[in-house]
Amino acid sequence: MKIEIEPIAHVRSPYNEKFGIPRQSCLVENSYSTIVFLPKFRKEGILKGIEGFSHLWLIWHFSENASHPWSPTVRPPRLGGNKRMGVFATRSPFRPNFLGLSCVKLIDVLSTEKDGTVLIVDGADLMDGTPIFDVKPYIPFTDAHIDAMGSYATENFFRSLNVVLEENSLSFLSKEQKETLRQIIAQDPRPSYHDDGETYGFTYANYEIKFSVKDGCARVWSET
Repeated sequence: MKIEIEPIAHVRSPYNEKFGIPRQSCLVENSYSTIVFLPKFRKEGILKGIEGFSHLWLIWHFSENASHPWSPTVRPPRLGGNKRMGVFATRSPFRPNFLGLSCVKLIDVLSTEKDGTVLIVDGADLMDGTPIFDVKPYIPFTDAHIDAMGSYATENFFRSLNVVLEENSLSFLSKEQKETLRQIIAQDPRPSYHDDGETYGFTYANYEIKFSVKDGCARVWSET
């Protein structure tokens, strides 16, 4: 049986490419994104009651990876990239149906002239333009399990870097954007195999950002 689904919305986020996106949702605060619904889903009442929920689930498409083959086993970064696990025991983007699931914080429900009613969310780990297939409310008494086991992902994996922003070269960023950038790089977005001193770059909020790490300290600048 073949099932066809279509996007209901897309996201506008400051993340312009895959590199530099937080590895999981809700890891970076004050990183606001906008959920914009396609015209056919801008129906009266379709979002009625959603403002009563603090968090939402987003079901979305790994659209940038969909042209690549999926693999039954993958190398999770959490395990150093040198141990294979079954794809269904990971959150790898290379999956049979290339579906992603993210929990985000609902900040506001806004009515706009151009895009109809949009959702402002915080903590999204989605690249700008990512198609969204569904939005569901996060329900605390069923979705939160304090006794849940996380196998190899139980402990906080993400490295903590000391981040130094070169203020002069980053003056075009707002105070909030600088703090978001600091949080992103503090979690060390480099691949599992990396060398200190190497320069890495990515696009954030349409600006080219560069950083290098030495002895646990990340220096961040821009040549824009």
